[in-house]
Amino acid sequence: MEQRRADNIAEALEEQIFSGVYMDGDRLDEVRLAEQFGVSRTPLREAFQRLALSGLVELIPRRGAFVRQPGPIELIEMFEVMAELEAACGRLAAMRISEGALEDLREANAKCQAAVDAQDTDTYYVENERFHKTIYRQSGNGFLAQEALKLHKRLKPFRRQQLKFRGRMAQSMAEHEAVVDALAHGEPEAAARALRDHVAVQGEKFHNLMASLKPAAE
Repeated sequence: MEQRRADNIAEALEEQIFSGVYMDGDRLDEVRLAEQFGVSRTPLREAFQRLALSGLVELIPRRGAFVRQPGPIELIEMFEVMAELEAACGRLAAMRISEGALEDLREANAKCQAAVDAQDTDTYYVENERFHKTIYRQSGNGFLAQEALKLHKRLKPFRRQQLKFRGRMAQSMAEHEAVVDALAHGEPEAAARALRDHVAVQGEKFHNLMASLKPAAE
């Protein structure tokens, strides 16, 4: 219960950071926010820890929590590495994935499709997360899976934000289908390519993401 509350607070604060309610360098007032969310400071501090993991908040001892927006270069660098880690996971998973895991991916995709139909970005992201984590595990390389998961967590608010752009959920869904197809046919390079293209932030995806960060950066 406490954990879910902390997650909800973290997501609400993410939204406020993206929408420009909080600017880069702003201090998050614990007392005021505890009142606003009607919680004790414990789940609030846990929410700050989650935001610190994704680099949206910097925790400074004896001073508090401060909003920190990564600049465009830092963000693009992180997405570039994420795309390559996902590609490596996909390449290995194509050779090692179990039938049970393929079924899990298809089930996650079915739930993603239902979320697209309902225009429910929150449910889509939950199933999308399950989809990617399954592929990390099926790479059969524990160290790679751990590193991919770490960066996935760091980029979570930005990946969630992307799903709100018009048409992005449906596009993401089609990309998921291509990934499963490559994994099911045991095609390492096709799986790597499909996952790299799915995660990479280029062209229109880049412009949309930068535009969404602008209010907070101004």
